[in-house]
Amino acid sequence: MKARIAILDDEQRMVDIIAMVLRREGYEVATFTRPMAALATLESQPFDLLLTDLKLPELSGVEVLRRARELEPELPVILITAHASVATAIDAMRAGAFDYVEKPFDNTELKTLVRRALDVNRLARENRYLRAELASRHPLDAIVAESPALHEVLDRVRRAARSPSTVLVSGESGTGKELIARAVHYHSDRVGGPFVAVNCKSLAAGVLESELFGHERGAFTGADRSRRGLFESAERGTLLLDEIGETTPEFQAKLLRAIQERRVQRVGASEERPIDVRIVAATNRDLRAEVAAGRFREDLYFRLAVIPIHLPPLRERPQDILPLARHFLAIWSQRLGRNIAELGEEVERRLLAHAWPGNVRELENAIERGIVLAGGDRLDVDDLLLDEPADPARDAARPGDLQAFLDAAARERIEAALASAGGKRVEAARQLGIDRTTLYRLMRRHGIADPSR
Repeated sequence: MKARIAILDDEQRMVDIIAMVLRREGYEVATFTRPMAALATLESQPFDLLLTDLKLPELSGVEVLRRARELEPELPVILITAHASVATAIDAMRAGAFDYVEKPFDNTELKTLVRRALDVNRLARENRYLRAELASRHPLDAIVAESPALHEVLDRVRRAARSPSTVLVSGESGTGKELIARAVHYHSDRVGGPFVAVNCKSLAAGVLESELFGHERGAFTGADRSRRGLFESAERGTLLLDEIGETTPEFQAKLLRAIQERRVQRVGASEERPIDVRIVAATNRDLRAEVAAGRFREDLYFRLAVIPIHLPPLRERPQDILPLARHFLAIWSQRLGRNIAELGEEVERRLLAHAWPGNVRELENAIERGIVLAGGDRLDVDDLLLDEPADPARDAARPGDLQAFLDAAARERIEAALASAGGKRVEAARQLGIDRTTLYRLMRRHGIADPSR
């Protein structure tokens, strides 16, 4: 989004010159020759920077500065003056000016000053946003947790946050791994730095390397300029490597070196750059099994899992289902403008009976969907559109048609895979050529008991 800059000078020619210079830099510019008109616009519209002349009719530039800062306390203001003096500069700085520039000014000097002021404004906005986030969303006390298992997780997060050590967050899809990663960051001494996340699965290996390490101009076709990577963007902050189990062995070797040496080498560069980044990795795979199968480097696993945090699936912590459902009910009722205050007993029973293969994400989606589809001021079970609980007796009573034959064959094949894998669902899913979520769904559909329980 373009930065919006307001320019105030009683000389129309000066206003036009400054506007032309800044528009060429890609900024959105509004021009004024009267102070009261400028202040009225500042009151009704947001701006990222104000440039104002010091000597003006109606009000002085310093008075414009004071009033503008009353409207927007963090708005940076640059004063333009043909009568620069030490006393004027001191007076302007005391009033809160970012800086001042003397007429006639050099265009390059003005552009540099504007960029610096906008950077300060951006950081101020980010800090304000961060404070708001910390106050509302990210404190661990705000995470809905009733089960002992999740309380253990949050206790480990608190202890992990105090250290600089690498953290590995594991758990099925939808359990809230990124939320936990953010909690680690926001409760650490790196909270003032950026939190940067990348989904390793969504990028091809070569693209992922460039995205993380950066590249130099001409490093590959289309690299028309140098670009810093996410390691550098996360300097003095936290970098979340989500879906780390999906990366190739070649990339894993480069990542291991970067973590060990705390240095990165941009693609196409001859020199390495030092980095100061805390790594949090997340995965829905069993990385120990991936190491045993030769698909994940053992040395990288131990480097990442200095502090392991495992998020149990929702079906293993049923105490959290209804509190989470009520939490999402309040959020989505407000967002969607619906007056649905509570869950009915029948809905609660249905929520507790569901296996939640998609975990917390699936639960939130179900509550949102139910609110959208609700015909009145209460949720009905049908509004949730959840699969019916598995009923083996009912399924066995169906006529012997093709579907029944296919279901029986599927059940037999799944049970054989589970037996062959010694009850390990991850290995059974791999033998069947499906992911774990699909296996859980099929087990529930065909009434197959979980051998690990």
